[in-house]
Amino acid sequence: MRGRAAALGGLRRRRRIEVGADMTMEQDGRGPAAPAEAAAVRRAVAASAVGNATEWFDYGIYAYGVTYISAALFPGEAAQATLFALATFAISFLVRPLGGFFWGPLGDRLGRKSVLAFTIVLMAAATFLVGLLPTHEAVGFWAPLMLVILRMVQGFSTGGEYGGAATFMAEYAPDDRRGFFGSFLEVGTLAGFSFGALLMLGFSLLLGNEAMHEWGWRLPFLVAAPLGLVGLYLRAKIEDTPVFREAEALEAESASRQPGLKTLFTGYWRPLLVMSGLVIALNVVNYTLLSYMPTYLERRLGLSTQQALLVPIIGMLCMMALLPFAGAASDRVGRKPLWAASLVGLFVLAIPLYHLMGAGLSGAIVGFAVLGLLYAPQLATISATFPAMFPTRVRFAGFAVAYNVATSLFGGTAPAANSWLIERTGDAAVPAYYMMAACVVGLIALAFTAETAGQSIRGDAGAPASSRRGGAVRGGQGTVSGNLEA
Repeated sequence: MRGRAAALGGLRRRRRIEVGADMTMEQDGRGPAAPAEAAAVRRAVAASAVGNATEWFDYGIYAYGVTYISAALFPGEAAQATLFALATFAISFLVRPLGGFFWGPLGDRLGRKSVLAFTIVLMAAATFLVGLLPTHEAVGFWAPLMLVILRMVQGFSTGGEYGGAATFMAEYAPDDRRGFFGSFLEVGTLAGFSFGALLMLGFSLLLGNEAMHEWGWRLPFLVAAPLGLVGLYLRAKIEDTPVFREAEALEAESASRQPGLKTLFTGYWRPLLVMSGLVIALNVVNYTLLSYMPTYLERRLGLSTQQALLVPIIGMLCMMALLPFAGAASDRVGRKPLWAASLVGLFVLAIPLYHLMGAGLSGAIVGFAVLGLLYAPQLATISATFPAMFPTRVRFAGFAVAYNVATSLFGGTAPAANSWLIERTGDAAVPAYYMMAACVVGLIALAFTAETAGQSIRGDAGAPASSRRGGAVRGGQGTVSGNLEA
């Protein structure tokens, strides 16, 4: 204990802490002060956003091409094959928690950059290979089986990708602009999703329905390979986050051990539960609104395939325009007010907006756009809200575990659940009820969420007060490095 106190004292006496070739961290916890800060943050934003775009490009082309995929790879009538395809989409989410348990602690031990390099390669490869699968007519049950395996690989890699990218961006961003910079991770989300949707729409218009069913649906999946290589290149050109390197240096000097999953669950169960509640609200809306919408508009509301693809694209472009403004607003007024406004707005307006979408193409465009704009404040503040709930040495693991468990159970299953419930009830407003229930869960979790806007996320920021002791966070398997603020 005396040796650790001396080590901490030595670090506190330093006016500046060198954490890498391109950046020097100031001791006050307010982030990089060197002139290279802006360039480094821009590189971090690009590296995180492109990887996230690759992840969501896969979801976009799968969700928007489900009509073609179900016909090519699954047996049975159209409705049954579509349900099988949506169930396969959900299966990939069942392995996301395994990815979170694997990649999260690894990212806290080896660094964010190393894990993100692996995950983007796995994601891009799995998506690319879907485009090469033989049809059910050619190989029988092997076609859906191979698709399930590739979706599971994609889900496993995503279990580390999203939490790692959000943590990476949050730890690079200045404390007073974390909401603004973090919003660009979700710009990448919508850009990837929109790009996938636009490719599907463009190829369907260019090639026609028959060619799309025969071979055209494969082309967007093949684009994942160059997209993944671009993301890998950007991540190779930037160092790990200054916050992680600083914590790593402190840990090495104080001879503390890296905490494991036991420490995460025993010491941080409360933020795990709170974050899970927020993620349930976030991703039930996300996957109901973005992933399921093309199928819903075509199968339930009778729009053409092209119209069903066009409506969400217009809505997502509106959302992308709002995200940076919502992120910047969260830096000024806080994360919680934006979350509260979003959740309440969705709860109140979900049913009338879904009824509006049933009034034809114009109603669908307006209804989806308003739902998307109401949802955008949640999306914009993910990278600012969730990483701040955990201290540096368990941040990746905490985010990955909470996010992926909640998403696998409630978010990724939303398209299949909505489809099944509509089949059983005949009520086209089921997605609205589903979203409203999730918003209630989110509001309950929000009541237990601490406001972190403008606060440092270095060291033990985000740790429960009872676990802090002399600048350290004590855990069942060692000591998590403490905050370096004097």
